[in-house]
Amino acid sequence: MNRDEPSVRARLLDAALWFVQEVARLPEVQSIALIGSIVTDRPSPKDVDVLVYIRNDCDLTALATLGRRLKGRLQGQSLGADVFLADEDGHYLGRTCSWKECRPGIRVSCDALHCGRRPYLHDDLATVRLDDALVAAPPVELWPVIKRRVKLPGDVERFLARLGEPNDYGVQPTPGVRRIGRPVRRALSAAGDQATCIKEAVRAVSDQKDSSSART
Repeated sequence: MNRDEPSVRARLLDAALWFVQEVARLPEVQSIALIGSIVTDRPSPKDVDVLVYIRNDCDLTALATLGRRLKGRLQGQSLGADVFLADEDGHYLGRTCSWKECRPGIRVSCDALHCGRRPYLHDDLATVRLDDALVAAPPVELWPVIKRRVKLPGDVERFLARLGEPNDYGVQPTPGVRRIGRPVRRALSAAGDQATCIKEAVRAVSDQKDSSSART
């Protein structure tokens, strides 16, 4: 790689910054978190993973469109992205659909459990499923407030500083405790040590995705 070219991590975080800025404008979005290997010290992650919490009655069309644009920004660089979804009660739903057109029966090869039943929801729960503890308390929340739950790499901290710059979508860098869906304390009490649990859940997501890629 040319010394002047951005690193893999920098390119992934730049794309994530754009995505957060756009998604935060959607009224059906309640909060946004960053998960996956990008929040570890892995030098060259293959993708960036974002967890978006949505209202139960959310129309996924606009969110899925932004998800496809996020992937499009990275595909030309041999990188990827996943947009994971959870509802306002903290239940994991699946991922956004990668196809421009989504309705029942349009694709026989789709591995979603209920392809097209809810437009643009790819509920491939047999392939990838986020741990309940990870959904309840992700490593770092990005919007509407910034909240860290693990020690983050320096480039992710700089990414958070950029989120905290003046903007019109309301990110507030604050250490204040905020709940997402089901009470976080209840989930963490069942899960054990918070930081260890989160790290193990992040690793599990990467393992599931690596296993899925190997099968395709």
